Order: sequence, then structure tokens, then C-alpha cells
Amino acid sequence: MEPRDGRARARRAPRLLVLALLLGAHPGAQAEVRLSVPSLVEVMKGEPVALNCTPLGTHDHFVLEWFLADRSGVRHRLASAELQGSELQGRVLDSRGRSPPYQLDSRGRLVLTEAQVGDEQNYVCVVRAGAAGTAEATTRLQMFAKPEATEVSPNRGILSVVDDSAQEIATCNSRNGNPAPQITWYRNGQPLEVPLEVNTEGYMTIRTVREASGLQSLTSTLYLRLHKADRDATFHCSVRYHLPTGQHGRLDSRAFHLTLHYPTERVQFWVGSPSTTEGWVREGDSVQLFCRGDGSPSPEYTFFRLQDKQEDVLKTNLEGNLTLEGVQRGQSGTYGCRVEDYDAADDAELSKTLELRVAYLDPLELSTGEELSLHLGNSTAVNCSVQGLPTPALRWTKDSVPLGTGPTLSLSSITFDSAGTYICEASMPTVPLLSRTQSFRLLVQGPPQLRAEETQPKTEGSWMEGEEVRLVCSARGYPEPKLSWNQLGGSPAEPALQGQGWVSSSLTLKVTSALSRDGVSCEASNPHGKKQHVFHFGSVTPQTAQAGVAVMAVAVSVGLLLLVVAAFYCMRRKGRPGCCRRGEKGTPPAGEPELSHSGSERPEQTGLLMGGPSGGARHGSGGFGDEC
Repeated sequence: MEPRDGRARARRAPRLLVLALLLGAHPGAQAEVRLSVPSLVEVMKGEPVALNCTPLGTHDHFVLEWFLADRSGVRHRLASAELQGSELQGRVLDSRGRSPPYQLDSRGRLVLTEAQVGDEQNYVCVVRAGAAGTAEATTRLQMFAKPEATEVSPNRGILSVVDDSAQEIATCNSRNGNPAPQITWYRNGQPLEVPLEVNTEGYMTIRTVREASGLQSLTSTLYLRLHKADRDATFHCSVRYHLPTGQHGRLDSRAFHLTLHYPTERVQFWVGSPSTTEGWVREGDSVQLFCRGDGSPSPEYTFFRLQDKQEDVLKTNLEGNLTLEGVQRGQSGTYGCRVEDYDAADDAELSKTLELRVAYLDPLELSTGEELSLHLGNSTAVNCSVQGLPTPALRWTKDSVPLGTGPTLSLSSITFDSAGTYICEASMPTVPLLSRTQSFRLLVQGPPQLRAEETQPKTEGSWMEGEEVRLVCSARGYPEPKLSWNQLGGSPAEPALQGQGWVSSSLTLKVTSALSRDGVSCEASNPHGKKQHVFHFGSVTPQTAQAGVAVMAVAVSVGLLLLVVAAFYCMRRKGRPGCCRRGEKGTPPAGEPELSHSGSERPEQTGLLMGGPSGGARHGSGGFGDEC
């Protein structure tokens, strides 16, 4: 039903039209009221907005009204304000159920605190200024809403490239935006120019839905005719939405790939690890064969071996792998792989073959045993035999020193230095880590060789009788020689530091005149002979003369000491330092002092220095008498 004031305005409309015509026809009549109202106001959803309506010029009195014009053109009065004096007083008359309600500020602006979808309407401002006239203007409020995140739903099925029509690729959704956004499809980052009309190469459909909230949702579905090149392609969709002041935003979906079904066109077949650059594998290794076709989904693979032009099927699987455990030389030959793809073209090559070559190396054989015994000065040749594929290379070494290449080792005029361990090594340059060795020990028989070290610590002719000397003898030969000395104390034979079959023994003794005369001999012997060496010391200085001089020096020292003691004793006598009297009890023999002993006197009274308290010697049977 039309509102009452609406019907009243409808009845007054002809009268106002006539009045406006009469005023326009009168030359002195002119409408002086003019308004400043923007024709379009843009706002984001949820933000506040104020609709401005400002009369231009100076007016003492006017009435300002706000109307909402619906889509049918009917106006609904929302608010009214009247200028009284210098203040504009107004109020909201009808918010038409809006929450929060409309507001009217002190400048007569219609305020919407939170922009909503339903606010996107035409608003009319009418100003009546009495005799100055009436003016009105319309402003349109446009509300923008950013849509939700873009969602894409790709086709999870297997899409065949054999089909000659466009197939559904994915659906893109953009929800709750305003105004309705635009959807663009991309392949590998490049926009797809697809029409809306259905065709066999590709097209897209678009459907827009206005939600109960008044916001708009957009759905687009992409259809394309697929090719094998699309197996690695990346697809996504992008939503372009509007913002105030002509701005735009963009929301991209996640990227996705398609699962395609396309027939096999080529097959690859190769030997996996372990293998050499020349295709050899070692006997005993586990060998993997790989087969791959370029069709999708993965086809079935059949592995076989060709024997007498007949296929001997080994295994069938979907993985395309075949493992040969502990491969043997008898498994060398031609192996094949075939892809079972019934959608492939008639001219497609679905089978491949390769040659599996198993390298092997048998144990080496020597023409001699583990030990070879030869006499000193002899010559010989030793052969090393080998069986392997590919042909192995042979080389000889001794103590890590290369001796030569080839199967034969020649030894001529052998010496004791020729003794040792000889190694024959077989290897294959084209097959790393495949090698074998065989060795033998050469024993050189012969009489001993003897070598004596210089005497220590002095050279010949400067020895003193009684000094210690260490003698060393070294010998070699086979059988190992026995070392012996003509003196006791020799150490057991031990391997010498210089190696090469030498053994040594040492003897430590004191030099005497007899050794100087006869020398010390060292002898090395084995069943083939013996060798002897005699150590000589030359002249040895005896120690007798030096002993007589020492005894005489000691005697002189003792005599001097006795004279000093006697002089000191005589000086202690009573004032007669020059002469002493003989004792009263007898005269001792010439040249000897007289000593008389008494059993009742103590031993202490017999000393030479037994003086009394007054400084003189005691008189009695136990002491010396006065004597010079």
C-alpha cells in the first residue's frame, strides 16, 4: 500500500508543476535555492558513511528533508531538519527497521554508522526555503564488499587425452562479494582466453547467485580439450573484485595439477646400480633392471630373456623393476622389457632390449707352490695363469715395488736380496673393484754371509785393561745361520734392524791382555758352510804400574800424618818440647816405643794423647814414658 504522505504528494504534484510553470513564465520569478550533493557515494561494507546535502547561499530559514527512493520510484521520508536562527534542528522520522538506525547530524547529513548491503539505494535531499523556492538532489550510495578466499575444486578423476571433446577441468567459487567479481582461469601462469559458448576446444560457464545477505557469489567452471603436454601443467583461477574510487583487488586460488590418461609412445630400459660405464656387472652382485614407459597411468611391464630367439618371461609388475640376485656368468645375455599398453598407437615402440654382461675373475694359479727354494746364484721363471672376462691384466710386485707386467716373472742370478714374497695381481680396468692376487715365497739357500760391527766404545790400540766392550755379529743365509762366540755371554740371535734376512747376536765383556793376544771370534754356520770373524784389540795398557804409584802415595800420606801427631804430642809436655825422658820401668828395643800394660788399668790410658788435667801425660804402667 502506498503511504499516505506519498498519495498526498502525488495529488499535489500537478499543482506544483503548474506553479513551477507559472513561476517560470513570469519574468521576475527565479528559484534561488541550490544544493551541493554528490551524485555517488562509495563505501566499504561495515564502515560509517555520511550523505551530505548543503544548501548554497545564505538563507534565513529552510527545511531539509531526506527521502529513500526505492526501485519503484516511491519516496520514503527518513529525516527532517529545520533551520531556526543559526542552528539546524532535526530528527529521524523513520529508519524503516534499519539497525542501527539512521542518524542526522548537526549539519543535516544523513549518517549510516555501518554500511550494509541494503543501504545500496538512492537517497533524495529536498530543501524548501519559502519564497526562495525549493530544490532537491539525489545521491546514490554504492557499497563494496571484499569476497571470501577463492576456492577451486579440480576434477580428481583420470582425464583422457584421447577424447576429442572438452572435459571438465575445475570449478572456481567466489562467495559474498559486492558487486559481483570476475573470474579468470590460468594455465602455467598465463590467462586462458576461453569463450562462454560451448565448443570442442574449451569454454567456461559463469553463474552468479545473490545470497540471503544481499551479497553476491560467483561460480565458474572450466572445460578444456586436453593434450599430453598438459600432464605437467599447473592450473589456478583468479578473482578480480571492485573497490571504491575505481580500485580493484585480486584473490588467487591454490594451484593444482590434473591426472591424465595418455598412451605410451616411448620405452626406456637400462641397468641400474651397480654397473660400470661400459655396462659390465660383477659376478655375485645383485643387479637391478629398470623399465619406464611415458604413458599414464603407469602401464604393466613384462621382463623377459631372449634365448634362441625365444622369450623366457621372468617377471610382470607395475613398478617396472627387476632384480637379479647374485648374478652369475651364465646369466649374461639379452634381456628385454615390454609395456602392455593397449591404448598405444600401432606404430608405438613398446619393447626394448639390452645386453647384460657379467664380468668374472677366477682364482689365479702359479706354476710354483706357496714356497720356492733356490740356491744362491740360480735363475728361474714363474708363470701366473688367469681366467676372466673381460680379459684381465697381470702385474708382479715385491714389497709393493712393481717388477713387471704379464704372466711370466723371470728371476736370474738370485742373491739373498732376492728372497721374499712375490705377488701376482690380476685386475680389470673396465670393472673397478674386481681383482685377485696370488703369492709365493722365495727362499735362497747358501752359506752364511757374515758382517761384524765396529767395536765399541774405542778403536783398536786405545784400550785399557778392564774396560768394557760390546761386540755385534750379523749373518744371513738359508737355512738361517747359527751365531756362536768363543767367549761366554753371547746373546741369542735375533732379526736385525736392517731386515732382509739378517740376524744378529751381541757379546759384552771386559778387555784383558789375553783377549788382546788371542782376540774374540764370532762364527756363523748352516748346512751349506760357515764363516768366522775375529775381533782384535791391539795393544792393551796394563793397570800394574798405576797400582804401585797409588800404594806409595798412600804410605807417604800416612807417614806425614804420624809426624804431625808426634810433634803435637811432644809440644804438650812440660816445657820440654825438644826432648823427652825415657820411662822408668825399662827401655824398649831400638826403633820401637816401649809400651807396658797392666791388667788393672783401663784401655783409655794407653792412647798417645792421654794427658792429665794439668796438660801433662799421666805416669803409670799403662802409658808412654817421657821420650824424645
